[in-house]
Order: sequence, then C-alpha cells, then structure tokens
Amino acid sequence: MSREVILAARPQGVPQESDFELREVADDAELADGEVLVRNVFVSVDPYMRSRMSGIRTYVGPYEIGDPIDGGAVGRVVASNYDGLAEGDWVLSQLGWREAGVVEGKRVRKLDPERAAPSTALGALGMPGFTAWLGLTEIADVKEGETIYVSGAAGAVGSAATQIAKLKGLRVIGSAGSDEKVEWLRSLGVEAFNYRETHAREALADGIDVYFDNVGGEQLEAALSALRPFGRVAACGAISRYNDQKPESGPRNIGFVVTKRLRIQGFIVSDHNARFADFLREVGPWVAEGKIECRETMIDGIENVPAAFAGLFHGHNTGKMLVRVGPA
Repeated sequence: MSREVILAARPQGVPQESDFELREVADDAELADGEVLVRNVFVSVDPYMRSRMSGIRTYVGPYEIGDPIDGGAVGRVVASNYDGLAEGDWVLSQLGWREAGVVEGKRVRKLDPERAAPSTALGALGMPGFTAWLGLTEIADVKEGETIYVSGAAGAVGSAATQIAKLKGLRVIGSAGSDEKVEWLRSLGVEAFNYRETHAREALADGIDVYFDNVGGEQLEAALSALRPFGRVAACGAISRYNDQKPESGPRNIGFVVTKRLRIQGFIVSDHNARFADFLREVGPWVAEGKIECRETMIDGIENVPAAFAGLFHGHNTGKMLVRVGPA
C-alpha cells in the first residue's frame, strides 16, 4: 500500500489543508508492457496548481474532486517493464502527490545523479528554471547592460531568473517578502528590497528596461510606471491574484503600454518544450559549477503536502518548495 493526496473540495480563497485528503491505494498491480513502478522521493508544489483546483479549464485541464493531484515528482524505479529503465534509476515524472505509482516509461525522463542532485529536476534544472530562462531569453529578449526587475525574486522561478539575468550581464532588482529573503538575494548580487517595507515605485525610481512578472497586481502597476520607452514585460504569473474570489481592477496606469510603446507578453513554458535541450545546455553547466545556487525549502512527509502547498501563498518558501515523501 501507498498513500496519495486527493482534492477533497475546491478552495475558496487561500487553499486550506481541509481542501485535501490523504488516501491509501494498492500499488501491487502487475506491470503492463512499457510500464514502470516508481517510488517518489520528492514531489513538487507549484502555484499554477491553484488554478487547476478551480474547476475551470485554462491552458490545462482542472483537477476533479476525488482525484489525486498530478504534477512534477522525482523518484526511483522499483520495477520496470520498459527497455532503458532499470530498478534504482532516478526519474522525473508527473505522478504528483503520491508516494508511488505506475507510469508509462516513455512518459518519464531518466536523470543522471552524477551531473546534478535529482531534486534540481523540479527546480533550477526543471520547469521553474526553464520558465525563468525562456522568459528572459525568448520572451523578454534581454540584453547585457539592461536593468531588469523580478518580482517574487526569492521563489523558485524568480531566484532562477535573477541569477540567470546576472550571468547574462544585467543589472538585477528583485523584491521579496522578508528580510531573510532579501539578505539571500543580496548575497547573489541582486539589488533586493522587502516589498512589505519599501514600495516598488520607490525601489524602481531609476527606471527599468524589463519586468519579469511573477506577482501581478500592485507590482505590475509599479513596473509599468518604471519601464522606459519600448520596455518589455515577461508575464509569467500573478500569484497575488490566484486566490481572489472576485475580479480585481487591472493596473490603473495601463495607458503606459501605449504612450511608452511597451510590449507585454504572457507565456506558458510547456508551449516551448522544443527549447528544453537548449536550456539544459546553457544552464546545466552553471548549476554544476555552482554559479547558480539551487536553494530549496524541504518539508518531510506526504501528509504535509497540503500544508506545503498552502505555504506558497504565505511566502513560506525560499527557492523551490519540495516535499520529501520517501527515502532516497
């Protein structure tokens, strides 16, 4: 037997632990041709999961009540009926909030623990890092010497974006919600500020060329004021709005998009999977050489996945939030 987390109720506002339930399931089914049994070691909690809990299809289908929460997970193969995967191999899958599960071998990615810690496949060398790299290089098309503002800069995507931007020669300004996070960002060479104490308009008074938006809301409004003519916005996320129960007014200064000739482009990283190998070629060596710090906030126990997920919306993570659900 193993355990999995299911959606018990659609969250109203900020997710609560009571919106989820822990369920026991049998995991002794015989493997079909091409299948593998994986025991998860790390599972990912990500802000995008909140929209899937609403019951409304966006760019991906919603979670249904009573269904387990699928998403990124890293684990080890315990039984294989698929050529190319053997017992003990580390793999990345979409098994999500489960201790174990059966998956088609062709739908997992084998990991090399000699090149990077397996957990980085859920962070700096996974979807968050890829999102940061793509937003900078393709969506915003950043240039050496430019000034970029990254909101949510101490999160999984934001911390990758700030460090990649520094490596590409940009001046980087970042916001975070605690003094401890600000201190960490400053140790990375980021001009960081605590948005709870300093308004973004003040911190961005010198102007910016690019805004990497993870937050939306007031941060987006401040960035529109600070952007120079022909500035760009890579609209990655809007976590400040994910739990709204009624629509909020948009930025009051949206007119700057016209008068400053700004470009705002939203993006979903899965639309660009063909670029993933390019991302790994550039960012993989930076991680291996320690030029990118892969900070993780680690919670233990499958039973604590809902609390870890809710913690994303209270700023409880620095870097990537992960839950360790099994031994390595």
